[in-house]
Amino acid sequence: MSTLSVNHLLGIKYLNKDDINIIFETADHFKSVINRPIKKVPSLRDITIANLFFENSTRTKLSFEIAEKRLSADVINFSASQSSLKKGETLIDTVNNILSMKVDMIVMRHPNPGAADFLQQHVNATIINAGDGSHEHPTQALLDSYSIREKLGSVNGKKVVIIGDILHSRVALSNIYALKLLGAKIMVCGPQSLIPKYISELGVLVENDLIKALNWCDVANMLRVQNERMEISYFPSVREYSQQYGLTKPIIDSLNKEIIIMHPGPINRGVEITSEIADSENAIILDQVENGVAIRMAIIYLLASKIKS
Repeated sequence: MSTLSVNHLLGIKYLNKDDINIIFETADHFKSVINRPIKKVPSLRDITIANLFFENSTRTKLSFEIAEKRLSADVINFSASQSSLKKGETLIDTVNNILSMKVDMIVMRHPNPGAADFLQQHVNATIINAGDGSHEHPTQALLDSYSIREKLGSVNGKKVVIIGDILHSRVALSNIYALKLLGAKIMVCGPQSLIPKYISELGVLVENDLIKALNWCDVANMLRVQNERMEISYFPSVREYSQQYGLTKPIIDSLNKEIIIMHPGPINRGVEITSEIADSENAIILDQVENGVAIRMAIIYLLASKIKS
């Protein structure tokens, strides 16, 4: 079996194209497994995985937990809000205490950019980054690219526009890295105040007009506005944002082609996307969630095989 070039999944920027293709091929296998009547495989029977979530999560946390259990791993769930971190314990002390209970792998979401990288330098365990602040969210980018590949046959040459709050989005950055590796053409679209200043240096196009962006693309990935990361106001009002950058049925109907709609969740219905579009045939939002389990199974399996060897 092919192996990954990395021992941890800290971000897409540490992967190469071969790594992504190995993950996708492994995910293809696991996708057939999770659609069988008996969904479990005994691959990781002697591996213990700790899920450390220092930020709220629904899809990512459940998806990782299901992926781990489908692989027969032993799973420990840790919630920061009920832990000794509230009493002043440091991140490294918390993790080392968990590792002394003989944990092999850590899946971590943290509000600070670089937290997973920092942890990897200080503790002896395999680290998977489940999102670090507004920096990276590698598993989301992988499942997004995998979903495009599944729907369109390939990612190479496809035009993907990422619309919304690019500035605060870890999903946007990881997606740009992954899509570039796979040969897609990428555009970002949103209010100028929510577009990072030097983003064009990553080789992406910048467009402030939603209609122009949609007419250009094959795939539109809608992002929510991350109010929890905003200390100042970046646009006049939610209503005005929605009027300028909200995806509605009249807008989709006005395009002279079919496009695929994606969203990493959670969806703010009526802001960046209406219910009519989120639940339409063009949207592959629930396919993304299903593919998330297969992708995370593949990543955990491939990284665990490096522990065993």
